[in-house]
Amino acid sequence: MDKNLAGKTAVVTGGSRGIGRAIAGRLAERGASVVFTYLQDEKSATELVATITANGGSATAICADIAVPGDIDHLFESVMASHGRLDILINNAGIAIYKFFAEFTEEDVNRIFDVNIKGVFHCCRHAARLMEDNGAIINIGSTVTRVMLPKYGAYAASKGAVEQMSKVLAKELGGRGIRVNTISPGPIDTELFRAGKTSEQIEGLAAQAPLGRIGTVDDVADVVTLLLDERAGWVTGQNILVNGGFAA
Repeated sequence: MDKNLAGKTAVVTGGSRGIGRAIAGRLAERGASVVFTYLQDEKSATELVATITANGGSATAICADIAVPGDIDHLFESVMASHGRLDILINNAGIAIYKFFAEFTEEDVNRIFDVNIKGVFHCCRHAARLMEDNGAIINIGSTVTRVMLPKYGAYAASKGAVEQMSKVLAKELGGRGIRVNTISPGPIDTELFRAGKTSEQIEGLAAQAPLGRIGTVDDVADVVTLLLDERAGWVTGQNILVNGGFAA
């Protein structure tokens, strides 16, 4: 395994399960010291740390609610205190609530926006101040900004915001060699994706992709790895769709 991330410190939000877990494991394999957050699933977080450590990697789990600015402050203070540097930020933590517009409550909207928009914004704000030159920020968006699906209104709005802040931040930080990109997965087989869907609905979504399947967490982690490679050094301010052709 190419240890091209050796000596670098990476933060992955929402790293105990799903896409975040795959990304955290992949970065550790590449030699990065990984700090990832979890909210409730301490068991999965502990297991991931143990797995990475057993494989010769470095990982630390920090309990943090990305919707709470104080928790984000604590996260980055802890990273700087323990590692002394920040090179990579993967903003993966997110939530989805699927309802028709008329059914949403104020609490629903606030929760989605607090995590998916404000949480990403505050993490990026810290990274803009703390990250080493020539670092990288990858924000996880979603293909739902290209596919207008009923009940995805608030979620799609939040991921659209992620795309736009990424483009602005890429211009702000480009002078320091820091690259900022968005990865927008299509249907990926995760707990979040399966929530509220029947097997027939999932099969129907798989059939809409030219490649004829639902994506895997490794499909996303593979593209993260590519974007962090020095050979992707001319790629910034982009939204990379990882969706098997589900949407353009």
